[in-house]
Amino acid sequence: MSRYAIGLDYGTNSCRALLIDLANGRELATTVFDYPSGHLGVLTDPSDPHIARQHPGDYLLGLEALLIGVLAEARKAEPAFDPSEVIGIGVDTTGSTVLPVDHNGTPLALLPEYRGLLAAECWLWKDHTSHAEAAALTAAAQAQRPQYLAKCGGTYSSEWFWAKIWHCKNTAPAVFAAAHSWVELCDFLPAVLTGETRPDKLLRSVCAAGHKAMFNPAWGGLPDTAFLASLDPALADLRARLYDMAHASDVRAGGLSEEWAHKTGLRAGTAVAVGAFDAHMGAVGAGVGEGSLVKILGTSTCDIMVSPADRPLEDIPGVCGIVNGSVLGGYFGIEAGQSAVGDIFLWYVHNHVPESYGATPGEKFAALEREAAKLAPGASGLLALDWNNGNRTILVDQRLTGLLLGQTLHTKAHEIYRALIEATAYGALRIIERIEEYGVPVREVINCGGLADKNALLIQTYADITGRPMKVARSAQTCALGAAAFGAVAAGVSAGGFADTAAAQAALCGLRDTVYQPDPAAHATYRKLYALYVDLHDAFGTTKTNGTELFHVMKELLQIRAEAGN
Repeated sequence: MSRYAIGLDYGTNSCRALLIDLANGRELATTVFDYPSGHLGVLTDPSDPHIARQHPGDYLLGLEALLIGVLAEARKAEPAFDPSEVIGIGVDTTGSTVLPVDHNGTPLALLPEYRGLLAAECWLWKDHTSHAEAAALTAAAQAQRPQYLAKCGGTYSSEWFWAKIWHCKNTAPAVFAAAHSWVELCDFLPAVLTGETRPDKLLRSVCAAGHKAMFNPAWGGLPDTAFLASLDPALADLRARLYDMAHASDVRAGGLSEEWAHKTGLRAGTAVAVGAFDAHMGAVGAGVGEGSLVKILGTSTCDIMVSPADRPLEDIPGVCGIVNGSVLGGYFGIEAGQSAVGDIFLWYVHNHVPESYGATPGEKFAALEREAAKLAPGASGLLALDWNNGNRTILVDQRLTGLLLGQTLHTKAHEIYRALIEATAYGALRIIERIEEYGVPVREVINCGGLADKNALLIQTYADITGRPMKVARSAQTCALGAAAFGAVAAGVSAGGFADTAAAQAALCGLRDTVYQPDPAAHATYRKLYALYVDLHDAFGTTKTNGTELFHVMKELLQIRAEAGN
């Protein structure tokens, strides 16, 4: 009999399902569901640009639509396809994306008395309203529990679990009081599928717990009650209503419930894997292994590496966490990333590109890429900082903002577009250098996600700036592929799945033939520009360089521009 697995990938603006043939890795069917609420699925507030929430009802509508839709597409592609041959389901989501829930695990936003309250909605990863709480938490941990921060890069982020919950308590105390517990989206969806949503019963992801909630078995799991009480007694009280254990995604969360089997046509009892974050499962789908840096390029960027858990690994300042088992069993997962990449390009096209480049965003992007590709490195005389949504790594400061330097009355839209691409590449190089400084060699870079699939100029620019070949994952949907792989591992060999994640990767993952090689001349120019970027990065992003002289930056940009022929 044939055997299949489904990966569910919950992104920022939409979610998708991928159904794969476990015998050969063939991607038999896919379907996408756009979140209907808010703007592109995100609930915002004009009075506060830091707010980004989502309606949990969208997730449930999407869950049903994806499973029914992908099965229908599979039947079209393969008339003999039988849903009973699906043996496993995996789920990845954005994170830290947290929901306040009642004692049954029902999101508060689905209850009539809380409908329409932003604080009762799901707090999306890109919600940065808790920057003050994150700073206070960082200061308290530095003074009392430095070990907590050592495993998450030295700074706690406003994008993460505790900061968001604490901000809810400080700004919406009635919602906080009504919440029996809080659940990450990557834990909530497998719980819904298995029919066990009670917060004290559902299985929690070590990926989410370790990278965002300071969970570590070395200190008994979550932060201790004394530390939490020093922040706020209400957080200490909450701890007992959270969890004491967390699991890797090769663990079975349970079997598909009768309710969801009836809704979708899948077999009741189908294995559902413990969830994880999209980037971590995307790295698995891209074939991550020791020495591989996987860049998941989307609205934001996550960089994922692994290091053997049986070898010493230094704490790395500025990364988003070092967690045993968060990516692959037997390895520490190392997470870094940039808070905005694709979002920067979307912001620019939607707000600042004239119609002379096209009538639609798609036409504008095509024209910008075509014209920007004609420019020599440095020819625009522009330099940008990629902080339009703050800095995730290595500065971990969501209140940093973007910068464009060097524009004149002759600056063209496609020159700015190229400068924004270059800025994200410089930010990527800062991450690579930081990880290698602490003893983790980057032997290859594998790119995946929508931008890797669609934007050749971006990938070539990354190669030229980093001086490293850029590889691209074979699948255009590595997050969903990684989720499906974990679904097949959770099902086990006896059901036709895989013994472990390595076996699943060997059967399902691969790279494209095209490799983007760095151009030596371009790299030489970019080394000069990167040095200026670092000057700006450190001068605006740190306090240790107060008094840095920036007079040379504009002058050297002009010199580089002249050398480039303009």
